[in-house]
Amino acid sequence: MKNQIAGLMRQAQQVQENMKKIQETLADIQIEGSSGGGLVSVIVTCRHDVKSIKIDESLLSDDKDMLEDLVVAALNDALRKVDVVSKEKVSNATSGFPLPDGMKFPF
Repeated sequence: MKNQIAGLMRQAQQVQENMKKIQETLADIQIEGSSGGGLVSVIVTCRHDVKSIKIDESLLSDDKDMLEDLVVAALNDALRKVDVVSKEKVSNATSGFPLPDGMKFPF
């Protein structure tokens, strides 16, 4: 029993180290989201930092409300993609570590 607990603690420490590396990696991953058929695009890191927003010039003379909606839609598109990539990276880091049902990393 003592050996099992020690082994589990070693695994937990390794997962924690992997998580730290993954968080550093996620800060460098940039994801593009777009809307309006590519008329609006945004670049967001997996830490949810917005790096850039590009708006096609043809939209600048259009309705302000529509442009705002397209920017929001592009950001939401990017953030959904960020969630997918982040979950995939975290899942890879915690694979093989026996977690009780319903418990997820990070705690």
